[in-house]
Amino acid sequence: MPLTQSKPRKPSGKSPRAPKIEPKAAKPAKNGYNPVEPKRVSEILKRLDKRYPGVTCALHHKNAWELLVATILSAQCTDVRVNMTTPELFRKYPTPQDFAMLNPEQLEPDIRSTGFFRNKSKSLVGAAKGVVEEFHGRVPDSMEELLTLPGVARKTANVVLGTWFKKAVGVVVDTHVQRISRRLELTRSNEPKEIEQDLMKVLPQEKWIEFSHQIIHHGRALCIARKPKCAECPLEDICHAADKTWTTVEIHKSAKP
Repeated sequence: MPLTQSKPRKPSGKSPRAPKIEPKAAKPAKNGYNPVEPKRVSEILKRLDKRYPGVTCALHHKNAWELLVATILSAQCTDVRVNMTTPELFRKYPTPQDFAMLNPEQLEPDIRSTGFFRNKSKSLVGAAKGVVEEFHGRVPDSMEELLTLPGVARKTANVVLGTWFKKAVGVVVDTHVQRISRRLELTRSNEPKEIEQDLMKVLPQEKWIEFSHQIIHHGRALCIARKPKCAECPLEDICHAADKTWTTVEIHKSAKP
């Protein structure tokens, strides 16, 4: 199936029938199109590299503990808001030991603007106590150990391991990665854990860290949730997303965000 056509056209309701598959990694269609074939995945990565060279985590931090705190705060909150909150927070409480001495209620006013501040304050104090009591004040550098800390799930652990420790043990799946990976047909799942496993199967391990950073930047700049800027997108002619706003290729109804 050709990827491009001679003239751009608006997305049409007439689309080729997509095969019924389980919500796992995308599989080859009956017509031979395979969205996760190495050549296509390689082209996606090449274009992301060109558009977003050297990008990294947008959360400001000076050490592993600050990154852990910022990542916990970023749940259901923008990185911009977190970056506005953390300078004063770290000035008042510079170390895990300082956080561990607090009651969650004491921390709530300092992080109220990030939303869900009661749960986040409990997670931060609990994580601090875990770091101090179980890991001698140092943030652990393994997935297994990080997951023992309150408020730390795989996404947070992958951020810390990849960004600070440079360990590619998984793929960060936030809302941008979840949405865009489905648009690009790199997964059919809606579940972050399954999406991560699907991405780990089709991406080279050396790209696991950078891919997430690039997709997050892409999701903020162009591939936005409600009205993606498809006409400006470097991936436009290899993307068949169902909700494209402008296209030169066929639309796949199954490629939904």
